[in-house]
Amino acid sequence: TVADAAKALGGGAPAASGDVTITGPDIAENGAVVPVGAATTLPGVKKLLLLVEKNPSVLAAVFNVTDAVEANFNTRVKMGQSSNVYAVAMMADGKVLYAAKESKVTLGGCGG
Repeated sequence: TVADAAKALGGGAPAASGDVTITGPDIAENGAVVPVGAATTLPGVKKLLLLVEKNPSVLAAVFNVTDAVEANFNTRVKMGQSSNVYAVAMMADGKVLYAAKESKVTLGGCGG
């Protein structure tokens, strides 16, 4: 899914990178409001994406970045079920870097 999103937005093949970070809960009690964050300190970031692998619409957020903005964003996303969440940095040179985190969603105290 990371590759599909990168291709759709004009990027190259994605590569895992320690320079991109993703934050969020290991277990989210309410899938309707899951706090997640994406960040990188690399120069030349053009877009920062949040993807939720198992959502009907994988693309949860797109942040357009300029040199005047720090590429560090926090938001809340909706998750229909437990899933991998990706922070994807699309660079000016066409590189696509990402980090992944698994978040489990519980619904009403039952495993999701």
